[in-house]
Amino acid sequence: MKNINDKRENEKRVVGQMISLYCRKNHHGRELCPQCRELLDYADQRVTKCPFMETKTFCSNCKVHCYKPEMREKIREVMRFSGPRMIFYHPVLAVKHLVLSFKEKRRLKREP
Repeated sequence: MKNINDKRENEKRVVGQMISLYCRKNHHGRELCPQCRELLDYADQRVTKCPFMETKTFCSNCKVHCYKPEMREKIREVMRFSGPRMIFYHPVLAVKHLVLSFKEKRRLKREP
């Protein structure tokens, strides 16, 4: 199993790629706009402080939602937009995500 710091860094990298893709396609800049930069900084902060990193796969599967409601809605919008497009821009990350999601859903079905 990966160590927790590697897992945190990987999650930050994936979220960063998704926010970057979203911003590039919706805000049409090469650099992150201030709103997307704020969301990325917030998401990084949440991942850094996450006490469940050792056992969770993704924030969407977590029972505790640590995002403020407005930031949670923004990250959902980013995920809805970027998720399906990741296969074209970052295919390895997208496939890994699909495999882990499938395994997590199967594991949750087995738990009482």
